[in-house]
Formats: sequence, structure tokens, C-alpha cells
Amino acid sequence: MEFVMLVVSILILLVLIAKLKLNTFVSLIITAFILALLLGMKPMEIPNAVLGSEGVGNILGPNSVIFIFGGMIGRLVADAGGSYRIAKTLIDWFGVKRLQWAVLIASFIIGISMIFGVGMVLLIPIVFAVAIEAGVPLLYLGISMTAALSSAQGFLPPQPAPTAVAGPAFTKLAQKYAPDAFQFKTEIEAVGPAKKYDLKATPNFGLSVLTSVFPLVFMIIATIYKLIYTGGVTPKNPNTVDQIVEFVANPAVAMTIALVFAIFTMGIWQKKTMVEVGKSLNEGMSAVAGILLIVGGGGALRGVLVTSGLSDKIATIFQAGGAMSPIAIVLFAWAVAAVLRVSVGSATVAGMTAAGIVTGILAANPGNTLLPVFVALAIGAGSLIASHVNDAGFWIFKEFFDLSVKQTFQIWTVLETIISVTGLIIILIMTSIFA
Repeated sequence: MEFVMLVVSILILLVLIAKLKLNTFVSLIITAFILALLLGMKPMEIPNAVLGSEGVGNILGPNSVIFIFGGMIGRLVADAGGSYRIAKTLIDWFGVKRLQWAVLIASFIIGISMIFGVGMVLLIPIVFAVAIEAGVPLLYLGISMTAALSSAQGFLPPQPAPTAVAGPAFTKLAQKYAPDAFQFKTEIEAVGPAKKYDLKATPNFGLSVLTSVFPLVFMIIATIYKLIYTGGVTPKNPNTVDQIVEFVANPAVAMTIALVFAIFTMGIWQKKTMVEVGKSLNEGMSAVAGILLIVGGGGALRGVLVTSGLSDKIATIFQAGGAMSPIAIVLFAWAVAAVLRVSVGSATVAGMTAAGIVTGILAANPGNTLLPVFVALAIGAGSLIASHVNDAGFWIFKEFFDLSVKQTFQIWTVLETIISVTGLIIILIMTSIFA
């Protein structure tokens, strides 16, 4: 019955946004309250589930600084002409025909160390500038960018096959069945209007790139340090160096340091006044504030699903034990994560819950050292499938690429599903050979 209530709530949300044209953030909050009531939650629990630490607050808390500061950095780089310089250089190096692959590879590398939201915030202004200069729709390059970022988040170590299939290859298909989404635009709300610059007056390519991805520097350092000194995990009793590395690698801290760096490199060093710098900061903040609220609204739905216990009920359904073949275990792990992903929305929640469920099955099938690796990859693949309205990533994609809800389903939901299914196929082949 709970699943029926979930479907009803999603339909209500779609009616509010697509038919009644109600503000997306308002629609998400209203729908979250409706879902909580339909699921029979206690009245005292609902406010916190929707708006508090389990709902909107859960998403906005850790993401506010990341999104706002990321938007500010992007605007500083754009207003100084840095994005224009990067765009011109990439087009000169790769040509228009190979731009998709250039964006895909760069995004994939960045996605290894950055969470999806950070990568989107930092890369969108650059990719938009490249699209304008190349004369192609933003989505033409954006699909490759988001496919790379999403694949890097879902697979550890990242799998190149899903990225390649869902990047340039899927773009060609999407252009045929959703042509309206591939409109050439010279302005999007998250970035602002495209501007022309005198190339000689813009910051050099190296400085522009460094400023744009400066948070990545700290995250790469932390990743390498952990791999060398702590076995890839955060130690239980960290020493001073461990604590410093962990501190600067925190996305919010790294973004704060990067913003200070950007104020100097794209502002003061470019002989801009602090008034001009402040204007860029304000415009950058305004551009992403609306997106941040919508992402928080998506968190409200997640909060209701988790607080109501629906995710736990789904997990209980999948509890199993006994001996199974390696192929069956991998398929089971993927299916559990996939169902949780569709129901709860959060890839993180789906992955962590699925891992807890599958642990018992792995314990009943000892002796295969590679099987846990393939199971972990399968969970990662399943946790990406069919992103829709209860996933913050759905709304991030919609707002950054200025799409309708229908277009977001056509592009983003299908893209995530292709990544998930392609990843599963590759994992099953690897399992059949090595496990």
C-alpha cells in the first residue's frame, strides 16, 4: 500500500509542476507533506522529516556553501573572461567534432575526486562557454559531462564503458527522440548571458583552469595521501597530518579556500575593483540560490521516505540468505540497490542500505576474493538507475540545463538508466570470467 501512496504522490507532484505550473520548490514541499500524511506518519514527526534535519535541512546543510561558493567561483571566472579563454583553447586543441570526448574525459577525471554536485557547479560555466563558442546546444556537451560525473560517483574504481556508452553515443539517440531539449541558447539562469571578450585581455589558460577546479587540488591530495598512508580510509585515531588533510579535503572547506583564491586570481590580479568583485559574487549567488532550494525540496521527499520507514520496509523484503551463484548474487545486489534508488531517490541511501542487505549473502558464500568487488560495483550501478523526482540529482540536471520536467525525464532519467544497465552488463561479464 505504501508503494501506491508513493506513486500517487509523484503523480501529484507532476501535476503541480507540469500542469498547474506551480513553483517547483513549493510543489516539492507540498508533495512531501501529502506523502507523509498518506503514509500515516505521526503529525509530530512530519515537520522534521520534511523541513528539518531529515528533509530539506539534510540536503541544504552540507550543500549550501558548496553550491553558493561554487556559483560565485564560476561567475568570477566567467566575468574575468577565464571561461571564454578555456573555451577558445579547447576548441583550438580538439576541434568541434572531438569536443564531446574532451569534455567527457575532463569531467571523468574531475568526478573521481569531486561529488556530483560540486562537479556540476564548477563545470557548467565552462561547458556553457565552450558550447557557445562551438555553436552547439549546451546539452550536446552536457550529456557527456554528466555521464562522466555520474559514472565516477557510481563506480569505484570508475568504469569507462558506461561513461562512453552514455556520453557521446547516447547524445545522438537523445537528439532524435527529444530534439526540443537541444536548443541553442545564449543564456541560462544558472550561468547568465554569454559574453564576448578580447582574448588578449583574459586570464591565461592555465590560471583559468586552475581557478575553476582549485577544490580538486585538495581532494586529489587527500585521495593520494589516504591511498599511500591510511589504506584508502579515514583512520580511527588520526594524527595531526591526517586531520589537516581531512580538513582541507572537506568539500565545503575546499570550496571556501578556492573562493578566496578565485577572488585574487580572477578579481584583484585582473585589476578589478572590489565593487566589481562583489557584483560577480552577488550574481553568482543569485544564479544558484533557486537551484539550491529546489535540491532541498527534493530532500524533503527523501526525508519522508526515510523517516516513515519505507526504505527499511523495502530492505526487509529483500532480506535473504543461503548459498547463491556469483552471477545470482551480483544480480541480486544490483536489483536491491535499483529498487531502493527508485523508491527512496538518494543513490547514497540506496547503496548503503543495499550493502547492508547483501553482506549476509556474501558471508554465506565465502572463498571468492573477487566477488565482493563485483558486488560493490553492482550496488553502485543499481544505485544510479532511473533517477526521477525524488532524487536531488534530477532537479540539479533540470535547473542547470534549463529543461522542462518532461525533457529531464527524457534525457537525465534515461541517461542514468543506461549507465546503470551498461555497468551491470560489464560487471556480469567480469563476474562470469573471474568469479
